[in-house]
Amino acid sequence: MDKKLSIVIVSYNVRAFLEQAIRSIQKAAHSLAYEILIVDNASSDGTVPFVEKEFPSVKIIGNSDNVGFAKANNQAIRESSGEYICLINPDTIVQEDTFTTLLKFFENQSDAGCVGCKILNPDGSLQLACRRSYPTPWVAFTKIIGLAALFPKSKLFGRYNLTYLDPEQTSRVEAISGSFMLVRRRVIQEVGGLDESFFMYGEDLDWCYRINQAGHSIYYVPSTQIIHFKGESSKKSPFQQRRLFYEAMRLFVKRHFHKTSALLPSWLLIAAIYISSFFSYVSTFAQKCIWPGIDFVMYTVSLGIAVFIRFNPEFPWQPFILVHIVYSTIWLLSFSGLGLYSKNKLSIGKTVSAVILGWMINSALTFFFKQYGFSRAVVLWAGLLNLILMPGWRFLITFLTQRGFSWIPKSLKNSLLSRQTLVVGDKSSTRNLVNRLRTVVNGIYAVKGIVLTGKEFESEIDDIPVIGLIDQLPQIIERESVHEVIFTTERVPYDKMLKAMAASKNLQINFKMVPNNLDVVIGKATLDYIDKVPFIDLEYKLHSGLNPFAKRVFDIFIALTGMVVTTPLYLIQRFLLGKTAKEQSIYLNNNRKRDVLFYTNNIFLNLQLYKTILTGGLSMVGRDLFRPVTQSSIAQTIKPGLAGLEQIHKQKQLTAKDRTRYHLYYLRNYSPVLDIELLLKSMIHKN
Repeated sequence: MDKKLSIVIVSYNVRAFLEQAIRSIQKAAHSLAYEILIVDNASSDGTVPFVEKEFPSVKIIGNSDNVGFAKANNQAIRESSGEYICLINPDTIVQEDTFTTLLKFFENQSDAGCVGCKILNPDGSLQLACRRSYPTPWVAFTKIIGLAALFPKSKLFGRYNLTYLDPEQTSRVEAISGSFMLVRRRVIQEVGGLDESFFMYGEDLDWCYRINQAGHSIYYVPSTQIIHFKGESSKKSPFQQRRLFYEAMRLFVKRHFHKTSALLPSWLLIAAIYISSFFSYVSTFAQKCIWPGIDFVMYTVSLGIAVFIRFNPEFPWQPFILVHIVYSTIWLLSFSGLGLYSKNKLSIGKTVSAVILGWMINSALTFFFKQYGFSRAVVLWAGLLNLILMPGWRFLITFLTQRGFSWIPKSLKNSLLSRQTLVVGDKSSTRNLVNRLRTVVNGIYAVKGIVLTGKEFESEIDDIPVIGLIDQLPQIIERESVHEVIFTTERVPYDKMLKAMAASKNLQINFKMVPNNLDVVIGKATLDYIDKVPFIDLEYKLHSGLNPFAKRVFDIFIALTGMVVTTPLYLIQRFLLGKTAKEQSIYLNNNRKRDVLFYTNNIFLNLQLYKTILTGGLSMVGRDLFRPVTQSSIAQTIKPGLAGLEQIHKQKQLTAKDRTRYHLYYLRNYSPVLDIELLLKSMIHKN
């Protein structure tokens, strides 16, 4: 046995997380004789070749199939040689003293067979599963009916996650989390490896139970800590993971409590597990049905109105039901196919595209399948109404969220609003990250300030103020009222990262990190990929093919519509209210300056601007019409517009580079759908 410590990781499609886990482990174990063994369960993200290239000292075993967590760990344990074996999840970051602290604890605590440390969530809060009891009938009963949540400090009701214990107190416990377990090899040789009957979940509880039964103690040691991002592998198939979890609980109870006598018999606990599993499935399914459910209601309304208009006063209920099922299913499939029930839930442009796609398919049905197409007029009216209703309710939610309504769920706010963000690192790494974040055209991170790791202090870096040093990070977070903290892991010591998170656990902040390659932002088991926006493109879509014609038609149509809406408002403000106009300079497509009268601060209610759009001097979507551009600027190829990327992000104190990136993005990615998206977003933002 030539190693002090063997570190075992089972990986499945979490390459970005795994990279950070390995780097933090190498820093934490550098003073020890250690080895890292990784078993990859047939990942499809290139984990095996990546590890072989980037970490040649790491031993990796690539399975051809996903053999499960327990079996994969046992594979590595058999290949390991360390006196102590650490099982650790790939979506974790360890503190730099974690291994040395726990190994010293083993030396001082001879009865310890297995130990775990404090485990933090990405927001700095304690992950309750890091210390727990066995799910005996009574413990499981208190958890299932909610007594554990109602009385967390009660020794009688709070045993499930031992919530009555001080999280800062070293304690002997019944079980710890399988995301981080440090075990003596001789204990494993005595009790055996993980039970491979458990594919995923429950194997850690079973192992802890057998270790305790063999007379060894299990300890929770909070003097060191790790971050566990939790769930990156399992979130891709939530229904399957729930099935595995509840099956594991049933197996554990059946195996260890089947013959015990208690106030609550084991068969009742198994029944409770099945009932809890059922409601868990229902809850998950209901959450996934919220968005398509709203759309289905809208389809019903639009189709009902269309049928009423066509067949009034008679309403053909029987054919309506069949037609409704077919047409709505096609529209739902169109929405799902364009990602509106996954990552693009509130995209106005994709919603319009999905409505048009569904309308085209449904229109075809009226020609080829007469039984489903009893009226082409119904399809036409339903399509027109859907073009209003579907983008309309999404626009309304976005508008209300932007205006700060308190009842909007936090998860929805995070996906729609720019998050006030702190970047933590040294001067070089923070500059690189800030520049990369600025390239994200539809980015959600609004960098409010920089926190440096060194003692050298500067007033600002690339126009972003430096507002403190990492040792004062908790106080800075509270003072600045930020939502996100992003660490540049290339320069930030992991122990400082963890300590800052632990000290900020009550502030409800999302902590994230960026790997050395700056390709992703990692946090809460999610990856936000940073787009690479090119500075050179040989052909711009805005000026190719039929796109110039399509853009001009779009401008004329919207301008005429705008004139119809704004003319009465103009007359009211100009003559009835007697409002005084103010002159403001705008710049036309040839950069010629013109002074325009403004009776309102909202440019979308200005009649003169719509007249200028009709004559070709402006566009509905383009560059900022209030800023002149130089003759050499790429912006010269874009007309000034009422809406656009600059207008959406104007509160970010854009630099010349930022504006160039936005102009290039628009030139390269132009489409009528993009124009609709930018127009609606600009209308939501305050002008």
